[in-house]
Order: sequence, then structure tokens, then C-alpha cells
Amino acid sequence: MIRIGGTELDLNDPVALVAMIALGALVLVLVLLVVLLLRPARIPAPLTHQLYALSNGQEQLRGNLQTVSDTQANAQTQLIQNLESRLATVQLQMQQQLAQMQERTNQSLHGSAQRTTTSLTQLQERLASIDRAQDNITKLSGDVLSLQDILSNKQTRGAFGEIQLHDIVSKALPADSYTMQKTLSNNRRADCLIHLPNPPGPIVIDAKFPLEAYEALHRAQSDWELKSAVANMRTSVRKHIRDISEKYILDGETADGALMFLPSEAVYAELHANFPELVREGFDARVWIVSPTTCMATLNTMRAILKDARMREQAGEIRKTLRLLHRDVEMVVERVGKLDTHFRQAREDLDGIGTAAERAGKRAARLDNFDFEEVDPPQAPLPLVKGQPSS
Repeated sequence: MIRIGGTELDLNDPVALVAMIALGALVLVLVLLVVLLLRPARIPAPLTHQLYALSNGQEQLRGNLQTVSDTQANAQTQLIQNLESRLATVQLQMQQQLAQMQERTNQSLHGSAQRTTTSLTQLQERLASIDRAQDNITKLSGDVLSLQDILSNKQTRGAFGEIQLHDIVSKALPADSYTMQKTLSNNRRADCLIHLPNPPGPIVIDAKFPLEAYEALHRAQSDWELKSAVANMRTSVRKHIRDISEKYILDGETADGALMFLPSEAVYAELHANFPELVREGFDARVWIVSPTTCMATLNTMRAILKDARMREQAGEIRKTLRLLHRDVEMVVERVGKLDTHFRQAREDLDGIGTAAERAGKRAARLDNFDFEEVDPPQAPLPLVKGQPSS
């Protein structure tokens, strides 16, 4: 690399090299001209030949420079054409790649839009489900508040227990085996009277329960409140047991016992866990405390008793029905015997028909195989000839 002024010449570039050679030759010619001008003497012949040769070399060099210039121009033109062709090819490839990329982008955007739409739809459905669940929760909260209002009132609480008792009894016993709100001879109204046979006789189920004492027991914070709630619980349950024993156990009218129905499993568990003496007092007073679960088991036992009693009551009818059933069976056996006789006779007739058909077939076969021979007609006797003896 040679720097001349503000121009840099690369020695590897043939154009730069030729230009340098031409410049050197020009400088040499100028030097020779200056020498000739300064020396007016006669120029020797060899020098003239050298100048002529130098001029020819300059012309040749000029032609070579023109050839190099033309070659370079052609090379530049071809290079420009190749570059344009490559640029066109690259541009086409880039356009194709951009089109493919745009198509993939559109597909990706379309898929993303579909997935987004699906996600939004699912989210909307879930939000709708959440709204429905929220509505159910709101409704359930209202129902719970209504239930609390029902249980807070003693009269409505008794109606709630009666409804639950009626639902359990109606599922366990036939409709004619119990009576709801039955008035006894002492003008006391029983919540439910089960018509059991004697013994034990009709038994009463009372559906009231001391919920206030139970709630006060669980609201107790201090020892004094706890002792007061426990004492109130004992007093309430004892009074309830005593009332049931006095009102619903009547000699000659009801069974020698009654049931105290507790619609709450929690109250039932509390009594058996922390107040076992109240349960024993109920046993002594012939009042049995039952919860919804144990009441269903007790009613199933009563159902078995009712079924057995009704079977005993209907024993005569059952025996009569059995006799009629036995007679029907005998008639069936008799008719089966007659039918068997008919079948046997028909079978014998069919056997006889088969035998006759077989004999007829054999005779038809013999007739078919019999050959009938042709018989020659009788010949007339020959006439007698004189002189010949008759044969």
C-alpha cells in the first residue's frame, strides 16, 4: 500500500500497478527531454533509437492500459450483472421467506386467537359456574339463617322436629301403621303414634328437644357460665323426660314406654358423651332417646314386628290360600297327565302312519323294478296237404 497525497494505491491492484509504471515512464521521458534541452548537442543515434523505442513502449503501454481498462470495465459490468442477479435471487428468497414467515405468523396469530377465544369461553363458563355457586351459597346462607330463625323459636322448632320425624317415619313404615298428631284419652296430642300390636302396644314418639340449653352449653366461656349451662341442660332434659313419661305413657292405651326424638345428632352425641346419667334416667322412666339415625333403626325393628303381627293375623287366610294353591297344583298335575296321554296316543298314531308309509314305499319300489315280458300272438294252424301226413 503506497499513499501519495490523499490517494492510496494498492500494489496488488493491476490498474494501480499499470498506472505506477506509466507514471514512471512519463517521468523518465520528462527527464530525458530536460536533459536534451539543457544539452543542445547532437543526440546520439542510440539514444534516438531508445527514445523511439520508449515512445513505442509508451504507445504499447497506452494500448495495454486501454485493454486493462476495457477488461476492468467488462469485469465491472459482469460483476454488476452478477450482483444484480444475486440481489434479485436474494430479494426473491427474502420475499419467499417473508411470505412464509408472514403465513406462519398469521397461522400462529390465528391459533393464538382461537386458543384465546377458547380460554375466554372456558373462563366465561367457569365464571358462570362461580356465579351459580355464589347464588347457591347465597341461597344456602338464607336457608341457614331461616333454619336458625326456626330453631330459635320453640314453637317453630317443634314443627321442624315434627316434619323431620314425619319424613323418617313415612320412609320406614306403611302409611296405615302410624298416626301423626294423635290425641290421646288424656287430651294430650302426641307428635306420632305407632300402632304396634299388644304387646307392647301403641308407642308414642315426641319430637321436641331442649335446644336452648344445648346452645347455652356451647356458648359458655367462663367456668361459671359452663356450670350454669350444665345445670340448665340437666334440668331441661329431666323435665322433658318427665313430661313424656307422664303425658304419653298410659296404662291400657299405649305401650309401657315412649321415644324422645332429637332431630340433632349433635345433641344426641352430647347427651351420651357428657350426660350419661340423663340417658339412664330416661331408661328408668321408660323414655328412650333416639336421634335420626337410631330412630330409623328402631322403626325398621318396629316394621318387622308389624309384619310378623300381620302375618299372624292373616294366618287363617294364608292357610286357606295355601289349600287353594294345593288344589290348583293338583289340577295342573291332572291336566298334565291327560295331556301326556294325548301326546302318547298321537305319538303311537304317528308311528303307525310312518310304518304304513314305509310299507307303501317298499311296494311301490317293487312295482317300479318289475319287468313285463312281451307275449307273441298265437299262430294260425297250417293247411293240410294231400299225400302228406299231418304233423
